[in-house]
Order: sequence, then structure tokens, then C-alpha cells
Amino acid sequence: MHRTRVLFLCIHNSARSQMAEAFLNEYGPDHFMAESGGIEAGNLNPLAVQAMAEIGMDISHYKAKSVFDLHKEGRRYDYVVAVCDEGNAARCPVFPGQHKRLHWSLEDPSSFQGSEEERLDFTRKIRDQIKSAVIQFIENTDKNI
Repeated sequence: MHRTRVLFLCIHNSARSQMAEAFLNEYGPDHFMAESGGIEAGNLNPLAVQAMAEIGMDISHYKAKSVFDLHKEGRRYDYVVAVCDEGNAARCPVFPGQHKRLHWSLEDPSSFQGSEEERLDFTRKIRDQIKSAVIQFIENTDKNI
């Protein structure tokens, strides 16, 4: 059976795209195969790891990947979903190949200033927005499969 291949793309592949990848692979494994990459692969955000662990999802073993390396490996996708905020969306490269491009404007948890608890709360908020967006994506895409 063909699974719809989805690439979640953001700047550093450290939080938003990693969480989206985890949610889609968890909630849609029969119909979807998700990966993620960043323009400038950074380090996995420990607050994203913690926020996901709080809801039973372990992303601690995930590694930040460069979207350019995925391209060099010949990866092809049915959907490329940019999860950058509006200000950084223009920096997201056009991934070559035939696919539908979507943009989910999500703030970067790494950019939020405050105490560790405030930053964790903000990361939880972004996590929950991503979870909702992934569930809606699955529901909308399943209608077209």
C-alpha cells in the first residue's frame, strides 16, 4: 500500500518540524510516512523533547537533519509542509519534485524568552497547535486517499 510521504520543513529542525514528524507517524502510520528537515540543521530542542515526553511521545533519539541532505539522497514527497512562522517562511527553500506545498505558521519555541518554566509552557502551546494541525491534516487528506 502506498503511504503518503510528508516532509515537515523549518529553519533548524530542532522543535516544530520534529514534533510534527512524530505526531504524523504516530497518528497516521497506515497512510503516512513523515520526515523532517531544516535549512540549517541545529540541535534538538530539549524543551520540545520534554513537552513531547509529557504526552508519552519520545523524540529524544531524533536527530536534526538538513533538508538539503534529504534532497541529495533523492527523497521525494507528496506534501512539503513548512512549519515556520510568517517571518521565516520566505527562507524555506522550494523542495524540488512534484508535491503539494503547505504552510502552517507556527512560532519558534526557541525564540521565546523567559524562565525555563515559561519557555516550557510556550513549547507546550506550540506542541498542542502542531498536534491539532496534524490531526486536521490527516482528516482532510484521508478524504482524498
